[in-house]
Amino acid sequence: MAKPALHYRPTRAEIDLKALRHNAQLARKLAVGQSLLGVIKANGYGHGSAAVAAAIEPYVDAVAVAFLDEALQLRDNGVRVPIVLLEGCFSAAELPLCEAYNLQPVLHQQRQLEQLLATPLSTPLKVWVKVDSGMHRLGFASHEIAMVSQRLTAAQHVGEVTLMTHFANAEQAEHPLNDRQLAAFEPLIGFATRLSLANSAALLQPFGSLQHPDIRRWCRAGIMLYGIDPGLPRLIAPLQPVMRLLAPVIGLREVKRGDTVGYGSRWCASRDSVIATVAIGYADGYPRHAPAGTPVLAAGQRLPLVGTVSMDMITIDATDCPQLRLDDEVELWGPNLPVNEVAQQVGTIGYELVTRVGARVPRIYHD
Repeated sequence: MAKPALHYRPTRAEIDLKALRHNAQLARKLAVGQSLLGVIKANGYGHGSAAVAAAIEPYVDAVAVAFLDEALQLRDNGVRVPIVLLEGCFSAAELPLCEAYNLQPVLHQQRQLEQLLATPLSTPLKVWVKVDSGMHRLGFASHEIAMVSQRLTAAQHVGEVTLMTHFANAEQAEHPLNDRQLAAFEPLIGFATRLSLANSAALLQPFGSLQHPDIRRWCRAGIMLYGIDPGLPRLIAPLQPVMRLLAPVIGLREVKRGDTVGYGSRWCASRDSVIATVAIGYADGYPRHAPAGTPVLAAGQRLPLVGTVSMDMITIDATDCPQLRLDDEVELWGPNLPVNEVAQQVGTIGYELVTRVGARVPRIYHD
């Protein structure tokens, strides 16, 4: 007998598609006159890549994922816009698939270049070339770009080339490395028909010389689509949080002063207390290393995490929240508790928290 497609455990990630579209429209507005690339790698930053792509497709010119598997999943779900592969191809066998599925790989090292040039293709393949302007993660050195451009131009099966780089400190407009990276990139502008530097941080704040008209041809909107501040000292436009992570209270118990809670007995009650157990844990993506005091929102007020995060459960101190009841929902982060605030308590960034929400947590989409 077939079982109904239901989610019996109420723990879930609610995804606000209206907020997502708001953020995409904002990115479109900020990228006026430029092409817009919506970055939806890592399952749409944990929000569900197919649903994210469908919602933002009217506002973007292309989307970006990390690798081929993510792109093919989008094609299987009916996504039609061009897709950029930010890590490029891992083998030459992927290149015919790029041709067949309208995918644009990024080239960031010599082996990828040689594989592309040696692979016969029926139609010219659009590619992106990554420049290492100072981040020192991926990309060709600046002095190699003339050679790369010459060889790509001579290849009949290579079409439009976009030259790109990545800023290590885009969220800090005055960081001195920004100017050094820009200075390393600017002499290369003539080697490609299109350019890409600006990411979410560069879109959301004034960025000095990055406003150069020859630079922001492709704008890459990533974390801002999901309503998360990329870490700017100030925003020029409001973002709307897209994910609301919720879990129910499944236990309430009184403990005496001096009692301990959770694995390792790391938290000891300094007073007679009420402990609420919530149905979410590190197997769901809630960080195991979250310290005591990490906030959650329950019954309209912030309550602190206590005890060690378990695989399926966390415990919170509800002593000062007598109105809390069994089955009440707890917001782990969302519009009422910014994910970046939780991330700061945990010692990480909002990017990591949303992308780590596991597959056992259903995404529930609201419009």
